[in-house]
Amino acid sequence: MLAKLFLLLIVVPLVELVVLLRIADRTTWQFTLALVVLTGVIGALLARWQGWVTVQRIQRQMQSGQLPADALLDALMILVAGLLLMTPGGLTDLLGFSLLTPICRYFYKRWIIARMKVRFRVRTTDGGVGGKASSDDRVIDSYVVRRDYHDESQSGSVEYR
Repeated sequence: MLAKLFLLLIVVPLVELVVLLRIADRTTWQFTLALVVLTGVIGALLARWQGWVTVQRIQRQMQSGQLPADALLDALMILVAGLLLMTPGGLTDLLGFSLLTPICRYFYKRWIIARMKVRFRVRTTDGGVGGKASSDDRVIDSYVVRRDYHDESQSGSVEYR
């Protein structure tokens, strides 16, 4: 964990600085400054637009009773993209623009989901007190379908909402 934090806070900014200095060396400092400002502005506008589209998609899915897990992951990646694009640097800009590209985001999502499946295990129990774990350790993708109805077959009246 400490190594990752070191990488994030020390190594990445140093690499970004070297990239910007090389661009300025091959062109002019004015071009480099304009490039940093331009990528920041374009990135902020693209992130805002895609964020708005994603928020509308989340609202539509919630209104239809669906869990917007995929759209929420898109929203998180768009937020990260906007932050990366407002940070000066060439590598963060490349990563930020790739996060704003839907096809790249699709592959990033698959990678994130695959990592999450490895890190998290779902186990079922037999229902007893301190029940034993099932020998079936497979991860199953699923979603919940909500139904509103009254079930009076049990003792008393139970309402599911």
